[in-house]
Amino acid sequence: MGLLVASFSLMQFFFTPLWGRLSDRIGRRPVLLGSLVVTGISYLVFARAESLAVLFASRILAGIAGAAISTAHAYVADTTEPSRRTQGMGLIYAAFGAGFIFGPAIGGALSRFGYSVPGYAAAGFAFVAAGLALFLLPESLTPEVRRAAAARHPLRVSPASMFRRPVIGPALLLFYLSTLCFAAMEATFAIYGERKFQLGPQEVGYLMAFVGVVASILQAGVVGALARRFGEGTLVRAGVFVMGVGLVAMGIAPLFSLLVLAMGVVAVGSSLTGPSLAGLVSFAAGSEEQGAVLGVYSSMGSLARAVGPLLGGLAFDHIAHASPMWIGGLVVMLSASLAFRLPRGVAKAVPKE
Repeated sequence: MGLLVASFSLMQFFFTPLWGRLSDRIGRRPVLLGSLVVTGISYLVFARAESLAVLFASRILAGIAGAAISTAHAYVADTTEPSRRTQGMGLIYAAFGAGFIFGPAIGGALSRFGYSVPGYAAAGFAFVAAGLALFLLPESLTPEVRRAAAARHPLRVSPASMFRRPVIGPALLLFYLSTLCFAAMEATFAIYGERKFQLGPQEVGYLMAFVGVVASILQAGVVGALARRFGEGTLVRAGVFVMGVGLVAMGIAPLFSLLVLAMGVVAVGSSLTGPSLAGLVSFAAGSEEQGAVLGVYSSMGSLARAVGPLLGGLAFDHIAHASPMWIGGLVVMLSASLAFRLPRGVAKAVPKE
């Protein structure tokens, strides 16, 4: 199961930068359309799988197609004013969170009619989304920008070069560490809750949905306003510290009520951090490299979601049941030092690197 989940994230890690660079050259619309169609096909394969090898193939294909999420971020960057950029990124994060809230519920309900039915439903949703994009989604990149991207030297947007850039480098590392620690907690929380608080699958599902609801509400309607008021850099510094405190509190909470409170704190911290980091990275990139830069940014999250569960499981087994939470929280709080290398976040104060 762990390898099956990791195969999806690893494909996103490898392919997100590729789709980002391709979208800079040929436009966002064809990449997004193609990814939705291939996503639909992957879920048809999933629904029809009768062997473990085919099941792996379906998740690998879904990961390759899903790597185009960075192109959606780049589309937002193309079509929003700098002062509204973080708000637009927050809407993508909110939509993603809403999918994680409603998707498992829909899949669980449909699975009563057969384990293949959720796969067919997911394929249907993807094909409907592709149809909507075909008729409603205009191209966001001008021909001039696409030509500039095609003429750009490839080493300029290599992943290694981005880590050397003054704003993008620290943001990439901070996004990786915060996502890694969250993924380690998420992967081990169900068994931790069962061991310490005698929580069943239903209670765990409700708690994770609670985190998703809090995060989606903040990302959809609050983070953008806070970014305009205080700046993205300020929100990142506050967000990583709050998230770290929440993770530590989850690991040491003696009462269930305190655990719920700590999970709400984690949701607030992660909501402040993700969209603000994406906004800063987008500000620091040129218009002809949004896809490439945001592709590397998204790929770091994918790598963290592949490695985090492994590290969390090792810590759970060999250190303590609560260690994925409190160790992750300490790492996130220490990584806050990277946030002080980021600008306050006003668009005009973030130089194009």
